[in-house]
Amino acid sequence: MELFCLGLSHHTAAVSLRERFVVPEAAMTAFLGSLRSEEGVAECVLLSTCNRVEIYGAARDGVLAAAACSMRLQQHAGIKADLYRLDGLDAARHLIRVAAGLDSMVVGETEILGQVKDAYALAWRAGVTGPVLNRLFQLAFRGAKQVRTETGITRGSVSVGSAACHLAARALGSLSERRVLLLGAGEAGGVVARSLKARGIRDLVIVNRTPSRASDLAAELGGRTVEFAAWQSLLPEMDIVVACASSPSRLLQAVELAQVMAGRPERPLFVLDLAVPRDFDPEIRNLPGVDWHDVDSLQALAREGLEGRVRETHRGEELVAAHADGFMRRMMPGEALPVAA
Repeated sequence: MELFCLGLSHHTAAVSLRERFVVPEAAMTAFLGSLRSEEGVAECVLLSTCNRVEIYGAARDGVLAAAACSMRLQQHAGIKADLYRLDGLDAARHLIRVAAGLDSMVVGETEILGQVKDAYALAWRAGVTGPVLNRLFQLAFRGAKQVRTETGITRGSVSVGSAACHLAARALGSLSERRVLLLGAGEAGGVVARSLKARGIRDLVIVNRTPSRASDLAAELGGRTVEFAAWQSLLPEMDIVVACASSPSRLLQAVELAQVMAGRPERPLFVLDLAVPRDFDPEIRNLPGVDWHDVDSLQALAREGLEGRVRETHRGEELVAAHADGFMRRMMPGEALPVAA
């Protein structure tokens, strides 16, 4: 049995391309079934987040199986793209690095481990995993925990929330007394909302398709909620709009926001679209008075503080290598490991 990984990430593709490849949660099980139906694919897991879309698989012929999965993923996206492929030991190391946060846009961030666990759990429930990937993913979870507990990669990192606040402050100056509209009450929205609240914003309005989630977050942060259908009516009074609803279609077009801005010519608006696929029309970036950013805008800021953690990431890489080497020796003894120089 041969192990492979293929996909794209923030390292290799801009968000404008990544959003084409995202597989919505509601379509995950069916997509996994289509991958498993490809000849030679014995096991598979799909990891689809805002920063990466990756397929992990096991097959008797990894090259042929990876090619079939690549075609299936590109058919889903409706576009061709150069997907990276990792085999054997490299694939095992990559998964552990991803789970540990070593490959993240924000090195050391913790959200990715939960996303990897969710992806594996969904594939396991769908019946498309087996002895190779079951063992590999359990190993990745243990390896990620060890990296986080035995290194300092999470210290001094720039979080998504702090990066969002930095960009907003650069556009608007002081964030105190600002009015904020948050679309989406999931984990990413909650992180940003908590960071903005700590900066002293005056009003926080939370909108979510599931009202109870919006109500829970509003109760925690002292905000308020409105019905999803009414959120656009609030735009004229807002200073900051954060979108992370991951809508299947654009929630706001540039022409719609242009009409809003025409009525507030002396009042700038900061817009941060963290969703992938993006919730708002990217042409919004060209509107006068609008400071627009998407998830890729956070990448440069995420490098802040990285220099102080280089030694810790080196230690993390050593732990990853040890776990991956052990996996290959135990589970796939026929696979040759590279000889150290």
